[in-house]
Amino acid sequence: MNPLLSPKSGQKQLLLGNLGIVRGALEAGVAFVTCYPGTPSSEVPDTFFQLAAETDIYFEYSTNEKVALEVGAGAAAAGVRTLVTMKHVGVNVAADPLMTLAYVGTEGGMVLLSADDPMLFSSQNEQDNRFYGKLSGLPILEPSTPSEAKEMTKYAFDLSEELKLPVILRTTTRINHSRGVVTFGKMKKRVTKGTFKKDPFKKVTVPAVSRILHQELVQKYAQAQELANNSPWNFMTGRGKWGIITSGVSYAYVMDALGDLGLNSKVAVLRLGFTHPFPQTLVQRFLRGKEKVLIVEELEPYLEVEAKAAAQEKGITIPIAGKSDKLFSRLFELEPGVVREKVAKYFGVSYQALKPIKTEDLPPLPGRPPNLCPGCPHRATFFSVKRVCGEETIYPTDIGCYTLGVLPPLSAADYLLDMGSSISTACGISKATGKKAVAFIGDSTFFHSGITGLVDAIHHNHNVMLVILDNGTTAMTGQQVHPGVDAAPLGRDLKRIKIEELVKGLGVEDLHMVKPRNLKKTQEALEKAMQHTGVSVVISEEYCPLYARRIGALPKRPVYVVDQDKCKNHRVCLTQLACPAFYIKDNQVVINPDLCNGCAVCAQVCPEGAIRPAKQGA
Repeated sequence: MNPLLSPKSGQKQLLLGNLGIVRGALEAGVAFVTCYPGTPSSEVPDTFFQLAAETDIYFEYSTNEKVALEVGAGAAAAGVRTLVTMKHVGVNVAADPLMTLAYVGTEGGMVLLSADDPMLFSSQNEQDNRFYGKLSGLPILEPSTPSEAKEMTKYAFDLSEELKLPVILRTTTRINHSRGVVTFGKMKKRVTKGTFKKDPFKKVTVPAVSRILHQELVQKYAQAQELANNSPWNFMTGRGKWGIITSGVSYAYVMDALGDLGLNSKVAVLRLGFTHPFPQTLVQRFLRGKEKVLIVEELEPYLEVEAKAAAQEKGITIPIAGKSDKLFSRLFELEPGVVREKVAKYFGVSYQALKPIKTEDLPPLPGRPPNLCPGCPHRATFFSVKRVCGEETIYPTDIGCYTLGVLPPLSAADYLLDMGSSISTACGISKATGKKAVAFIGDSTFFHSGITGLVDAIHHNHNVMLVILDNGTTAMTGQQVHPGVDAAPLGRDLKRIKIEELVKGLGVEDLHMVKPRNLKKTQEALEKAMQHTGVSVVISEEYCPLYARRIGALPKRPVYVVDQDKCKNHRVCLTQLACPAFYIKDNQVVINPDLCNGCAVCAQVCPEGAIRPAKQGA
């Protein structure tokens, strides 16, 4: 049995914040979970994927975040407690139904996990999703520790059912991926089946209905704000005429800073965990009698703007600061040293930063840029595409492992906006330049949001080539299932939708299937596709080697070696292919046998034929 399913109340576990969220949802009696995987949220759905095999919880990796929210909304409308998870940019995809779901409301408790990514560790932007609370009128909870992540998740379901609204649980990478002691509580009995009560004049959002629903949402907002003003998740610590307002992981940094600076008896702290609706009355009470207040938060001045507005309304004229050139930046995540420095600066106390450890006598660390894995089929595809299509062709790309194709020497990425944008932007670029553009998209991303772009390309007969990189899994976020995956090796009975059949059904006339490790045949197919005027699709089909190993589908192949007697040291293998299994030793190219998986692509690239399978026993 998975330890997270333990019925023993009171036991303590050291858990990731994401696993704390899982346990909190289990204790709340969650029965229905949907998602589209995305870092830093991925461990939550991945764990439920495992738990679904041991329990009666329904779980699905949905096609995209919009679908995940809509499927979850349907379950919640039938009274079943539902969790929907995604990363911050996924909420953009789900925003269309989310805004109207706020009007319609829910019957069963429904929690939306929005995992934000300050510092862009694995994202294309670092938007602050607290603003979705303002945009939708929905409540937002923000934990400061993994333990709170568990407890807030549990509370979020109760809050949702009290307000009849979805509740947004907003986390950041440091909460999702840090560990802390989590105390298990009692498990609520799951209710896996519900009843949908027909009430079309409250649930069918034609204008006349939505006008009434909007009024009800405003009333619920006032109710939620009153709850926020009195919420135990919003609390004050310490005493003094100086004040700090903070939330999320920043609270931990603030408390460390006050201890290090000896300010615990001089600075009062208001920690906000129920951050939207903004607890205006509570903040006004905190501000009274303070000489000055500092707002410590990551990314946008969300709390700062609200605190200043609350002060102005009550005529409280004290300095309130947060984001500025001299204090906290709107960029990236905070870290303890920065918080310590800015707190000292704002309150005018002496502070001596710790001196960094001397490293002058140590050799510099070698660069370690992110890289496609040894034997990754994407590298072979990029190599062949560049060989056929050249440097002048424009290559819009998409979001996945293959985005790493932007790095030299592959340099197979010129434009990227969001998931599914490759084919659509390629259409615009092709039309505007009069030249055929080549777009790259992965299999999971194609199902997520690439199909509509391809439909548009076909409908308008844009002169583009779409290369679908089908590695049989959602590789970048942890090898999750998508509609094109054969789920049988994972023990799941799911209908597989074959990409080639879907593409044919859409009306693509010039379709090519290739195995990218066969460079000659791949390049022949690419040449035909480039000669075609209109939409061409090339499906490059080869398992991700890590996923293949996981499901026992990685063939046993000999590793390859460089025959030093034949090698002329042209280093084409390095300058054009750059598999990380290669390295230089004694000014000669060598292959690391522990990294090589025998894909044989390098052997086809070497102009001297100096790369060959290693002799057994050698």
